[in-house]
Amino acid sequence: MYKAVTILLLASALAGCEAYNTLSEGLKHTKAIESDIAEKTGVKPSVGFSWNNGALTSVTVSFPKLYDEKPLRELAALTRTAVTREFKQTPKTILLSFALDAGTTAEAAAPYATN
Repeated sequence: MYKAVTILLLASALAGCEAYNTLSEGLKHTKAIESDIAEKTGVKPSVGFSWNNGALTSVTVSFPKLYDEKPLRELAALTRTAVTREFKQTPKTILLSFALDAGTTAEAAAPYATN
C-alpha cells in the first residue's frame, strides 16, 4: 500500500515539475519574442502560448495598437521568425491581434461604384 502511494506521489511530483519547466521556459521565450519584436517595430506586444503534449500548438502576439508602419505580411513574417527562433519549433497557429480604441480609424476606403 505504501509503495503505491509513494509511486503516485512521485509521479505527481514529476508531472508537476514538467509543467513548471514548460511554464518557466515558455515565459522566457515570450519575453525574448516581445523584446525582439519591440526592437524591430518600436511597439512592444504581449505574447502568449499554448502547449499540448509537448508540442507548441499556438502563439498569440497582441499589439497594443494598430501597427501600420510595415505591411501586414512583413509584420507576420517578422513575428513568425521571432516565434520559431525562440521556441525552436513552429506552432500550428500564430495569431496576430491589434487593440483598437474608440479613436482608431482602421477602415479601408469605401469602394467606388462604377457605372
